[in-house]
Amino acid sequence: MNVHFIAIGGSAMHNLAIALSRKGIKVTGSDDEIFEPSASRLKKQGIYPETIGWNEANIHNQLDAVILGMHAREDNPELLKAKALGIQVFSYPEYLYEQSKNKKRIVIGGSHGKTTITSMLLHVVSQMQLDVDYMVGAQLEGYDCMVKLSESAPFMILEGDEYLSSPIDRRPKFHLYQPHVALLSGIAWDHINVFPTFENYVEQFEIFCKCIEPNGVLVYNTEDNEVNKLGEKFKDSLRTKPYKTPNYEVTATGTKVTYNGKVYDLKIFGSHNLQNMIGAMYLAEEMGITNDDFLNAMGTFTGAGKRLQKVVESDDFVMFKDFAHSPSKLKATTKAVKEQYVDRKVIACMELHTFSSLKKEFLPQYKDTMQFADEAIVYFNHDVVKHKKLEPITKEMVSDAFGGGVNVMDQTNDVLDFIKSQTHKNEVLLMMSSGTFDGIDYEKLGNELVL
Repeated sequence: MNVHFIAIGGSAMHNLAIALSRKGIKVTGSDDEIFEPSASRLKKQGIYPETIGWNEANIHNQLDAVILGMHAREDNPELLKAKALGIQVFSYPEYLYEQSKNKKRIVIGGSHGKTTITSMLLHVVSQMQLDVDYMVGAQLEGYDCMVKLSESAPFMILEGDEYLSSPIDRRPKFHLYQPHVALLSGIAWDHINVFPTFENYVEQFEIFCKCIEPNGVLVYNTEDNEVNKLGEKFKDSLRTKPYKTPNYEVTATGTKVTYNGKVYDLKIFGSHNLQNMIGAMYLAEEMGITNDDFLNAMGTFTGAGKRLQKVVESDDFVMFKDFAHSPSKLKATTKAVKEQYVDRKVIACMELHTFSSLKKEFLPQYKDTMQFADEAIVYFNHDVVKHKKLEPITKEMVSDAFGGGVNVMDQTNDVLDFIKSQTHKNEVLLMMSSGTFDGIDYEKLGNELVL
């Protein structure tokens, strides 16, 4: 088998390329720019492109397939030649489906919690030493590649992203996986550049439910209103498994969860995390893992990559970084930290960085999302707004949208000055962004604050 990747440097694409190469498939690729860590990983695997840029000579009749990444354009010269030669062109999710046709597919969908639930399931599967294939959208600790493909594994675990599949395939990725077992964690409007209305966004999750294989399973969160509606709607055509947050008690080291009359000690905390855990437990059940075995294995789980990741900790100060950027994630993460550290001052800093979050019409979705913080800072960069070709926003607009008590800043140094002016005694600092507040080194900052 010979497979060529157009836009091989993408975060998802390079992982799939490495996985296919490890499976024994001959992989080539091209891109007009490749950043770290993709570049180093591709070089280590021996599949880094010989030259940077697009070259029609990369496309020839010996290719069995071409995989097209979102970074490429519809008029890409390699894509046009592949079409002219009649070579089959796949999107990333289409090819993952091709590789898992003969496996039991487990797909985790939802606006939030996907990576956490997937990483929880993978943690337990690893503890139980089960053979599984997988695809995760984020880099997890302990993994050098976030895609695994084999001939032997009976299961394929897929994080089901609702974003578009490729430049020539406008379907959401999770519509292509055809799960035997699916999970929906929550629905909160996102990707408004693609789904301009909330109704249009919700419709994608209903279509996802219709893509579940006949006699399949839908695991769904009853505490999310939109998800619960879908669970009720599909309960006659699918085997449904509703879940909710378990009974729990906050401890100094995490949480105690009571389930079926038994107490389990966990290192994770926050009701949202625990809700995700029960969803993952029901998925594991469909793989033959008992609830007791699952919860015992979860005792050593410390969290998913970039999700409430501890940067530094001393006796009276702790700093976390988190990927939270959407309204639902922001509220859940801030609430979880305050609940865990109820007697400490929580300083929550959030960066508006994505297309949706910086769009003037979307800002009202953030109303009261930082209400659980004792001090709340929202940062945005006017140049990023301009770069995304969005209408300018002002500090006043952001302040009005978030509600009272939020400090809005548009200079990185102002954020740093505010943080450094605090006492850092009996305090928690939470940095939330899909970016870096335009260059803040979290580890360096954390070490400065505990000195």
